[in-house]
Amino acid sequence: MSELLRKRFGLLGRNISYSFSKGYFTEKFANENFEGHSYENFDIATIDEFLEVISNNKDLKGLNVTIPYKETIIPYLQKLSKKAAQIGAVNTIKITKKGNLKGYNTDYFGFKKSLQPLLQAYHKKALILGTGGASKGVAFALDELDIPYTFVSRESKENSIGYELINATTFDNYQIIINATPVGTSPNTNACPDLPYEFFTTKHIAYDLIYNPAETQFLKKAAAQGAQTQNGLDMLIFQAEKAWKIWNR
Repeated sequence: MSELLRKRFGLLGRNISYSFSKGYFTEKFANENFEGHSYENFDIATIDEFLEVISNNKDLKGLNVTIPYKETIIPYLQKLSKKAAQIGAVNTIKITKKGNLKGYNTDYFGFKKSLQPLLQAYHKKALILGTGGASKGVAFALDELDIPYTFVSRESKENSIGYELINATTFDNYQIIINATPVGTSPNTNACPDLPYEFFTTKHIAYDLIYNPAETQFLKKAAAQGAQTQNGLDMLIFQAEKAWKIWNR
């Protein structure tokens, strides 16, 4: 096989055997006849192991980054795109011909593109559950859409409110509720964010970044009150295709 055709990509994360990315790109390479292209998981226990991944895999062209390394990866990179720097989180890395690592954020793009078709005039404000790397991409997308938002956190933090403060009035004021936490991900599918779900209405969007299971308890409970629901699958596909363009330009 010619060296020109060998291109390796992968996903960096922890406990990622369930990963969407590996299946998605493996299928993409097969369907679109990208001979010599491969995609694999790099499951590391701590971010310190990242340098080992890079030094042991010199033919890597690009990586996706998932929980819990979207923020802690940044000091290991030589460059950041303007938007990744603004967001403060990276989920895509391009490895240049010289071996330099440049970080991008395609999460915000995927989220924005998947949310836009759902928006109505009465969707004025958003609550973002969680304050980690995924929530930063969501917040950036909402800024671009001119939708004000508030973070919700289990711990008392600046610029966020606690779950215990969420009530009927909150649901009157915020019509888009976004779960950017891992709560409810397989295998812990019975878990859901601690919300008063009875206050969801037909005027609400419940958006879960989780895609496995396809309908989390968060989405199920919101749907039972008539809310419009969306899981994270479309977002993942959009961000994956954006990453693919970055790796190949």
